[in-house]
Amino acid sequence: MKTNIISALLGRYKHVLLGACCLLPAGNLCYAAAPVEVDICVYGGTSAGVIAAYTAKQLHKTVILVSPDKHLGGLTSGGLGYTDIGNKYAITGLSRDFYRRMGQHYGKLEQWIFEPGVAENVFQQYIKTANVPVLYEYAISSAKKENGYITEIVVNGADTRVVKAKMFIDCSYEGDLMAKAGIAYTVGREANSQYNETYNGVQLREIHQFPDGIDPYKIPGKPESGLLWGIASGTLADHGAGDKFVQAYNFRICLTNQPANRIPITAPEGYDPTKYELLLRLLENTKPKNLSPMLKLDLMPNGKTDINNKGAFSTDMIGMNYDYPDADYATRKKIIHDHEIYTKGLLYFIGHDERVPAHLRTEMLTWGYPKDEYKDNGHWSPQMYVREVRRMIGDYVMTQANCERREVVTDGVGMAAYNMDSHNCQRIVVNGMVKNEGDVEIGGLSPYPVSYRSIIPKAGDARNVLVPVCLSATHIAYGSIRMEPVFMVLGQSAATAAAVAIDNKTSVQETDVKKVQQLLLTNPLVDNSPVEILVDDNDAAHVTITGEWKTAIHGGYGPSLLTDDSKGATAKSVRFTPEVKKAGKYEVYTYVPRLPGMDGNVHVKINDGKRTAEKLIAAQTVKVLGQTSGEWVSLGSYELKAGTGAYVEIDNHKTDGIVVADAVLFIPR
Repeated sequence: MKTNIISALLGRYKHVLLGACCLLPAGNLCYAAAPVEVDICVYGGTSAGVIAAYTAKQLHKTVILVSPDKHLGGLTSGGLGYTDIGNKYAITGLSRDFYRRMGQHYGKLEQWIFEPGVAENVFQQYIKTANVPVLYEYAISSAKKENGYITEIVVNGADTRVVKAKMFIDCSYEGDLMAKAGIAYTVGREANSQYNETYNGVQLREIHQFPDGIDPYKIPGKPESGLLWGIASGTLADHGAGDKFVQAYNFRICLTNQPANRIPITAPEGYDPTKYELLLRLLENTKPKNLSPMLKLDLMPNGKTDINNKGAFSTDMIGMNYDYPDADYATRKKIIHDHEIYTKGLLYFIGHDERVPAHLRTEMLTWGYPKDEYKDNGHWSPQMYVREVRRMIGDYVMTQANCERREVVTDGVGMAAYNMDSHNCQRIVVNGMVKNEGDVEIGGLSPYPVSYRSIIPKAGDARNVLVPVCLSATHIAYGSIRMEPVFMVLGQSAATAAAVAIDNKTSVQETDVKKVQQLLLTNPLVDNSPVEILVDDNDAAHVTITGEWKTAIHGGYGPSLLTDDSKGATAKSVRFTPEVKKAGKYEVYTYVPRLPGMDGNVHVKINDGKRTAEKLIAAQTVKVLGQTSGEWVSLGSYELKAGTGAYVEIDNHKTDGIVVADAVLFIPR
């Protein structure tokens, strides 16, 4: 009798028990082993996974987040603090809300450069405020499909769990739920000819490349001595040819130069200096003055870094990840471990090997691991940067044509704006010299929509699964879309579409996309943010331009920005007039991009309908903008009446450089 009562209680309150149990810190065993039934199951504790789960809960759906990892946020909390984003106009909804929450921590409107621990705390805020139950360190082992619908998945961790749901969202970087569900996918690079592209497939280019003359052999000039470590024995295929090679992975490295917070970099277990012989030959050839040619060292707040790959030999472990996409979990763990040892070994080698020039060793020794980051993982990121793993093959495949806006979809559920970007895929011998192959960096892209059809599988594969991370795109198009802010946007979109499908009792393929788009634009349940007023320079109804300004389409916020380099020779101005529908206090911001040659003293007038104030965006403000592509600069708070009486005006008087008029934002307070 007692057993039956307990079973009944477990059945009735399993959601509560699950939430209470699985929100325990990682490492605590979770005993609520009864099958879990929810509306939406989100798989993957990445940034997209957190946002998708939060969105589903805010849309009044029961949800569970299954994370194979013990930390949330993926790469955003795993070291990628120097956010990759081409045009912030493309980042909306909860993704933008995340960077606003980061801004609250650092005392700014938005913060796109941040420390790993701060980012993870913000992701935990989303989970805790929405009371989202999380299964930490559980990985999928199988998926059950009936009549085209995934009915349940089995995940293994401290024990084995069955999760049943009406909708499944795969937010993992690897696309493991997608693969277990039998959804079609691809790995590697398509041939250019497959989708009429020019930047896909084999690409031998000059970016992150060895200069001519670097010998690839252990004994220079003697092929019989064998190749140096890291050089493959393959031959160069035809330009644009497809293959199964995967662009290189690495870690985004957080170090610090603050002595009180610094742990010395020591040789990792298994350290092998022969892995860096090729670096010595490169250094001898190029004779760098500092670490910059080999480490992309971007500064974070509080004396920390986000170090990325740079140059011909750096943190990318080229050609060592080919097995990762379809590998079992044990093999993946070994690949991750090998990358960690290689990277830690590289840092130690640069700082300690006497063959490295002394000035480089001295610079390297100013850096160490931060005591206050990754405390449960030896102060090293638990998240390897797996830039690209599997890519779904859906009814619609995003291609280079979408990135270049030669093909623009009407079912967009998010926007992307970053370069078409691929890291190197192989290191081989070409004409007797070592060369890297596969790196592509094609910029100059304007924001473009990402199709809803690209985040859902073909109906014959699954009718209740959405895949916002390993979405349907070619290798080179994925290289533009695959940015953390965009993943968060698409995570929100996927959860919104799942909720609409549940409410309307349809498959994801039959879901009303216009309804999804409308909810993404208007639903106050998702972020509870007040209605902001954005006036962009291309808004003819609310912008008055005096004089001849130049229009640029890259480098600013939104589709364009206006510039003037006449240094005040003739009077010019741009007036931004908001249509204020609700009177009240507004914080007013102007967007200041990071452009070379900008004037250090930009004059801005703010009229609240009665009085005019003048602000000066000083030289120091422009120079220290640490926000990747630009930053919203506050002009102060003002009481605004309803109507169109207020304005912000930027002019070119008393200037000695380029004046930019881009966008003005009014936020109710």
